[in-house]
Amino acid sequence: MTGPDETTTEGAQSLRDLRLAGREAIRQAREAGRERARHTREELRQVVQEVRDAEREAARVLRDAQREARDAGRIGEADTRSRIQDIALDLFTEQGYEATSLREIAERLGVTKAALYYHFRTKDDIIASLVEDCGVKIEELIAWAQEQPRTLETRLEFLRRYSALLFEGGHYRLMRCLERNQPAMHQHKAGIMMRRHVLRMLDLLSNREEPLADQIRRSLAIFALHSATFTVRDPEVPDDERRAASLEVALDLVR
Repeated sequence: MTGPDETTTEGAQSLRDLRLAGREAIRQAREAGRERARHTREELRQVVQEVRDAEREAARVLRDAQREARDAGRIGEADTRSRIQDIALDLFTEQGYEATSLREIAERLGVTKAALYYHFRTKDDIIASLVEDCGVKIEELIAWAQEQPRTLETRLEFLRRYSALLFEGGHYRLMRCLERNQPAMHQHKAGIMMRRHVLRMLDLLSNREEPLADQIRRSLAIFALHSATFTVRDPEVPDDERRAASLEVALDLVR
């Protein structure tokens, strides 16, 4: 049999063991809690990092999309401007400058007048822009000629290059339109600008010290190139034939 003292000793030992087990359980629980908290913090940091990475990527994609949209907008605006000029030029030539309205241009283009106003406020702005675009090319050609010796070969090459400018750049259509609308263009800004360009070209081709007949012949060379667009009425004659024939006449006048 177990005596009282032994029973007391066993009870005390059991109590100590129980306390130790409780402390160990608490320690393990705390350790497990700290471990879970550490894992939670690491997972949270990872989630935050992933969110930040996603935000940066989304911002980059947005910037790229906005840049592409701006670029597309610029291209689209340039294309719309060219379409307006192209359609207006056809209408000015077909039915006359004064008889054509902005509403008709907008309807042919398939846009509202408000959309048309974004690019051009008036018909005057449209025809002036056409002459300005052509004038830039003419001025570049004149600048080239001024750097060359004033020889017959320079004059002939000038005519060849001007013929190419008219037909390859499509500017012959503008000349046809201006001829069709001579009364309206006489005091118009566009008509005045084009006459100035033509006069500068005539100065390059002629020499006031030469016989008057020669000056006239060389002046007519420019008009020979222009006239190919409206003197040959047959619509079946292709543009390359018109260009070749008008250039041949122009060269003969200068030689």
